[in-house]
Amino acid sequence: MPTCHGILFYLDNQISDAFRTIVREEGFSALFRGIVPGLFLVAQGVIHVTAYQELRKTLVHFKTKGSNIQHQNPDKILNSVDSAVLGATSKVAAILPNYPFHVIRTRLQLRPDSDGISRYKNSWHVVKETARFEGVRGFYKGLTANLLKNIPAASVTFIVYENVLKLLKHARRND
Repeated sequence: MPTCHGILFYLDNQISDAFRTIVREEGFSALFRGIVPGLFLVAQGVIHVTAYQELRKTLVHFKTKGSNIQHQNPDKILNSVDSAVLGATSKVAAILPNYPFHVIRTRLQLRPDSDGISRYKNSWHVVKETARFEGVRGFYKGLTANLLKNIPAASVTFIVYENVLKLLKHARRND
């Protein structure tokens, strides 16, 4: 059975080998290919959390509208199913406007052809070629698979988030 140290040594060798191969075959700048669209993807996390918080406020307002529980703690109004739906919905709201940047970054990071020439020169070249040959739909290729991966993860993440917050608030009150 391999030891933890052996696995880490193996992974370190694999990572350094990949690093050397990329630099040797594509040049040092290839390590940074796709960084510009990748920077735009930072906004996805901001949109996700902001959308979650705003949708959460809206749902609390909707559930308490016209009832006598308007001033009750939102933690008692929302349940785990609500958190899952809010997490999934906010993730979709974050992915949709940002997905074209993901496609651009991925296409820039494609391994060059056997002759060593990259298919795309830069981000703008990816945008022009994708729009020209595939249209708007080209910027959303792979979206379904991405959503199938991210929606359940976002749902579970926000269920855990809300329940840990409830536990921490409860523990704080008991101190």
